[in-house]
Amino acid sequence: MSLRTPLTAERVAERLADTGWSGNTSEISRTFAVEYDVAMRIVAEVARVAIEMEHRPDIDIRWDRLRFAMTTHTSGDVVTELDFTTAEKINAIAEEHGAEPV
Repeated sequence: MSLRTPLTAERVAERLADTGWSGNTSEISRTFAVEYDVAMRIVAEVARVAIEMEHRPDIDIRWDRLRFAMTTHTSGDVVTELDFTTAEKINAIAEEHGAEPV
């Protein structure tokens, strides 16, 4: 199975439980409570990972919140294992910076 193969609803539910993200077969997302300056450092690190993986999350930065959302556009705007692989990397980066999941 390719990283870009669409996941079933059951597999998405399993992976959501594993990663702490929320969503469905169309998109996954997670929000972190974090100060703005820390959010910018997290975004810079996530950007490097995203470029390496050739998979870009949507990013919403607020003064005290940082939200990531993903879908695999190249697979028809569905959730794939690539989204969860990226989510796990984002979780690790956010944790290194002390960001708290909301």
